[in-house]
Amino acid sequence: MEESRQEKNPCSVIILAAGLGTRMKSERVKVLHPLLGRPMIFFAADLSLKIGAEKTVLVVGHQAEEVQKALAGKPVEFALQKAQMGTGHAVQQAMPHLQESRGAVLVLCGDVPMLRPETLHDLIRHHDETSAAVTLLTTHLPSPAGYGRIVRSHSGNILKIVEEKDATEQQKAIREINTGIYCFDAGFLRTSIASLTNRNVQHEYYLTDLIEIAQYEHKQVSGLTCPDPDEVMGINSRDQMAEAEAILRKRINLRHMRDGVTLLDPSRTYIGMNVAIGPDTTLYPGCYLEGKTRIGSGCVIGPNTRIVNCEIGNQVEIRGFCFLTGSRVWDRAVLGPFSHLRPGTEIHEAAHIGNFVEVKNSVIGAGSKVNHLSYIGDTEMGEGVNIGAGTITCNYDGIHKHKTVIGNQVFVGSDTQFVAPVRIGDRSMIGAGSTITRDVPEDALGLSRVEQKNVEQGAKKLFDRLRNKKK
Repeated sequence: MEESRQEKNPCSVIILAAGLGTRMKSERVKVLHPLLGRPMIFFAADLSLKIGAEKTVLVVGHQAEEVQKALAGKPVEFALQKAQMGTGHAVQQAMPHLQESRGAVLVLCGDVPMLRPETLHDLIRHHDETSAAVTLLTTHLPSPAGYGRIVRSHSGNILKIVEEKDATEQQKAIREINTGIYCFDAGFLRTSIASLTNRNVQHEYYLTDLIEIAQYEHKQVSGLTCPDPDEVMGINSRDQMAEAEAILRKRINLRHMRDGVTLLDPSRTYIGMNVAIGPDTTLYPGCYLEGKTRIGSGCVIGPNTRIVNCEIGNQVEIRGFCFLTGSRVWDRAVLGPFSHLRPGTEIHEAAHIGNFVEVKNSVIGAGSKVNHLSYIGDTEMGEGVNIGAGTITCNYDGIHKHKTVIGNQVFVGSDTQFVAPVRIGDRSMIGAGSTITRDVPEDALGLSRVEQKNVEQGAKKLFDRLRNKKK
């Protein structure tokens, strides 16, 4: 039914995003402030796509080039409002883009990120069913001070919006307020928007004046109430942005829990909008999952772990205090605690990456272990390798990066340095404390130790000399 309605009456969307947002106390325009790691304006732009709008026009003003650059690649057209002279004036700038539009025109705000597509579908449906020229999305607030009040007739039709400063005591008692979100008949909007005037104290063109125009033309003005005031909350300050992020995060966490993910403390778990998590995975408190991260089923993600743009397989255990970015971890691998995977890393099945180990742009083969205090960079490591504590691949000569290749079933003793480029053959062994500068063949033992010398009474003589100096 919804698809057939959209085929007959497609909708268009105007997003108002020209203001600076002075209450943010920032040099950055408000709609570019990040929310859940994405610019705030993305929420309105994505919402337009989700409802199937045939055209989306974004009205820009302050820092217009930066806003356009942020939305590069999205199917959005831009209209420039050089001087901000009210919401009606902003819509006037968008209308040249909508001369051929049919059906409904939604007007959204770029600073209202929590609006759901289901609410807009309901608004359009209500607009169609009432054959209205304009339909407002309203909500009820327990303390509506500062908002425009919705004045309805006895039959429920909207008569007007009264601003706080103009309201009588009786009107101030009204708790239904204007959200600034509208649905217009495209034909009515085209013919009436040009007739707006700025004959008011602020000398601005108000979109709300279209309600009076519709009433004067004996056209229907309708309203739909949003039951959740948080959904239509606008963001004007940093504290409101924090409130919005908390609400959005709660929605995301609830969705994952309903899909079978265990969050031991949802209030301290941070999951990005584009993150996917399989069922029976457990997240400990303090987890940050960001970007396009994908996590399989049956995993355990330990406390205070951050994962950004990674692909994690099934039954993976990531112990606490790890940081992973741009990496892939295969099934049944174990990481941490205190592991750091940098971009380009692949950890294959059942491999172990342990305490204070950093891996960068490397492949760690199935069943291999790098458990303690090591750095592995630009390395191709085979299966069943054991890397001793303190091992380092010296991959950078100050100008270029070089590769270390370690074969299968290699045993590397503690405190080894591989000076790349170097190749280590299958089943070979590297003695502890070695600095390897040449290739090691298969089944060979690589050593580079300086011969040990024991000086008889050497320690006693040294300490005696030090004590005499102190006297």
